[in-house]
Amino acid sequence: MHSGVDVWVAAAAFDRDTVAEDEALAGMERKQVLVRFPLEEWPTLPLERYALGVDAPRTDGAGMGYCRLMEFGVPHLGSIRGGSAAKHIMYRHNSGEWRMAAPLRGREPEDAWAHLRTQFLQAFEAVGRQEFDTLDELGLLRFGPALVTKSLAVYFPDHFLPIYSAEHLRHFLVLLGGTAEADSPSWRSNRRLLELVRSRTEFDGWSGQQVMRFLYRTHDPRSTRSTRRTIWKIAPGERGNRWDECREGRFICVGWDALGDLGQYQNDTELRAALDRHWPGKNGGSLTLARRLLAFRDLEAGDRIVANRGTDEVLATGKVSDSYRFVPERAEFQHVVPVEWDPSHAQRLDRPQHGWRSTFAKVDPALFAKFTAPRAGALASPSEAQQGDAAVALPDDVQAVLDALERKGQVILHGPPGTGKTRLALGAALALTDRADALGTEPRERAGAQAEMLRDGRVRLVTFHPSYGYEDFVEGFKPDLAATGPGLTLVLKDGLFHDLCRRASTHPDQPFLLIIDEINRGDLPRVLGELITLLELDKRGLPVTLPVSGRSFHVPPNVKIIGTMNTADRSVSHLDAAVRRRFAFLPVDPDPDAVSGTIGPLDLTVFFEVLNTRIARHLDADHQIGHAYLLREGEPIAAEDDLAAAFHHEVVPLLEDYCLGRADLLHRILGCLVDVDTGRALQMSPQDLPDALAAEFTNGGISPTDA
Repeated sequence: MHSGVDVWVAAAAFDRDTVAEDEALAGMERKQVLVRFPLEEWPTLPLERYALGVDAPRTDGAGMGYCRLMEFGVPHLGSIRGGSAAKHIMYRHNSGEWRMAAPLRGREPEDAWAHLRTQFLQAFEAVGRQEFDTLDELGLLRFGPALVTKSLAVYFPDHFLPIYSAEHLRHFLVLLGGTAEADSPSWRSNRRLLELVRSRTEFDGWSGQQVMRFLYRTHDPRSTRSTRRTIWKIAPGERGNRWDECREGRFICVGWDALGDLGQYQNDTELRAALDRHWPGKNGGSLTLARRLLAFRDLEAGDRIVANRGTDEVLATGKVSDSYRFVPERAEFQHVVPVEWDPSHAQRLDRPQHGWRSTFAKVDPALFAKFTAPRAGALASPSEAQQGDAAVALPDDVQAVLDALERKGQVILHGPPGTGKTRLALGAALALTDRADALGTEPRERAGAQAEMLRDGRVRLVTFHPSYGYEDFVEGFKPDLAATGPGLTLVLKDGLFHDLCRRASTHPDQPFLLIIDEINRGDLPRVLGELITLLELDKRGLPVTLPVSGRSFHVPPNVKIIGTMNTADRSVSHLDAAVRRRFAFLPVDPDPDAVSGTIGPLDLTVFFEVLNTRIARHLDADHQIGHAYLLREGEPIAAEDDLAAAFHHEVVPLLEDYCLGRADLLHRILGCLVDVDTGRALQMSPQDLPDALAAEFTNGGISPTDA
């Protein structure tokens, strides 16, 4: 339900008695906050009673400071769990260092706290006077809007709803017919939502808790988001040796305990540095691992995960039930996320998933749909059917292309070579023509579906080149090869796009798509001519007179265009401004997750990541290599021979071309794998190459020439 009518119908039908227990628990939790942190004690509240890192993180709540209590101890008052500890504005890192919002940096902790506490007091006093606009003037509080808004809702429940996420507040504002401002602090959006609620008779007599529970139960933004969220595979220990513990305890856990609470890390760079400190040489340079750990930390209720053993066994699927928590009381594997498991999906897969060798891996939604589908001869329960419906969600990159086409009509996918731009374009075409079930199939099966799609005529594929012109694309006079008379006979012929538009006009209810590979290699103003204007969505259907034939022509609204562009050839900035304005541009970047795996001592992901870091540093980001160079039939390469072929026959020639005449530049990128005498890359046997690459690229990720 997402329309303005549905929400009011749902409100009228909502049984408020169903939230009575939650509302009672919330009331008890509010009393706990008021007793332990009464408003009158805030002027003298000491830092150790406020900040994370100096309080006692006991699970029974005793000794909890204000920030820990608000994040973990009073969940029925509304959640602010998950994410970075930076939301508390200041906290002490487990290294002993104080982390503070930008306006506080450079101050001593006690001085910083006095400044922050003053702004909290000013906020409480302003709300007490009902001068809500004053809150926007307290700039320091903008660095912790969720915590501040929850504080205001706890102390002043008549003036704020127990909803604190800026994203969720915007969602609910639009749902109830209001407008959402992207830069509005949570407390302002909260007040606007409360005003909308109070303006409707459907909510007469409702408490804030009842409104909050109703909105999340019937229009939860997290459930909408989860259909677009990444599905993660997370291994419960080596070879699944912690699976029994995870299943019985209803959670998933991972190691890297020395990192401490993942909530204290504000970004992947900071976490990567901590990995380097604790495991030098082993995880050095692994920005991908840092990002995966943060993705684990930021899992939300409703997100889907898969527990696996090895590369071909699913132990269970699960739905996240609560936020990440760090549990130092556990002997090991202290990073924990609560999960409701469904072991009915346990099975052996038809083929190994080589990307599943690491603890974390992304799961293609189509693959997830396959192993969560009801077994042959079995009837699906309502919950299973619902899970199956959610699982058919398109991959995020395909959905992003379709969204851009809907919004703009045409899109250019741009990125370095080998990032899968054409594959993504064809994937979007499969989805657009109701063949999305082919997206997660074997490479041959997918190729067959793509060939069938192209034969159907609704999708056309063309590659631009320097001699491609208007007469090929729209219309022009060309030699009549069937003519038998003397001399050259010219005949007017429709170009590829003219023909596609004609077909689309006769089938207005079906989408038609043109995929232009290497779109930047053509002279676009010359190829498109006057059609540049007709590509705009508000100009679709408008007729123009073609200058060559004098015929009337229009671009139907059901025609879409996807172009692909290799940025190592020519950058986006070289495109004509009129063309750029009419296309949406989506970057297709190298994906380290796609090459997850190991070959002997070589971690493919780390090698790929560090190699591209060097290329970006010494050349530019447009000349990085794509993950396709390290894939075979859609899977990460797993054999020494395949690695040698990819490196020596594809990666090295590409880099030598980029560094033509600059042996020093090639040496900066490949380090000891370059012969210092010849300036050429060393040829190594397939058996020796993994060791050499591991020594060069996974020892902290720094080239000797960069030291």
